[in-house]
Amino acid sequence: MLKISNSVSIPESEIEMSAIRSQGAGGQNVNKVASAVHLRFDVGASSLPDFYKRRLLTLRDKRLTKDGVIVIKSQQHRSQERNREEALSRLQQMVQAVNVLPKKRRPTRPTKGSQRRRLENKTQRSQLKSLRKKVDLE
Repeated sequence: MLKISNSVSIPESEIEMSAIRSQGAGGQNVNKVASAVHLRFDVGASSLPDFYKRRLLTLRDKRLTKDGVIVIKSQQHRSQERNREEALSRLQQMVQAVNVLPKKRRPTRPTKGSQRRRLENKTQRSQLKSLRKKVDLE
């Protein structure tokens, strides 16, 4: 069971994990041992509440496929077990992040003082630049 919150958890049966060979440098070990972990989680077929499903499927994340499957690849550690734990924690963080609602933006306007200061600064800058022009002696 992957615990998301007090009331929400994902059963291990819904998470598909497979061991694959890691990429990059690693000497002879990299060719022999499948230490990287490929995690796949189908959001649509999961037992998550509809709120979580809806928010997850609307995410603009490269780990989410068009079919609504979250794919996480973990290959940072040398052992398969630690990569497995990291992949599960990344999935947990992704689902927990969906639960936090973004704050509603309150539109603000510039103050009268800031508008006045901006206009004064513009006129000063304009006068300074006009003084740099060539003087016409005629």
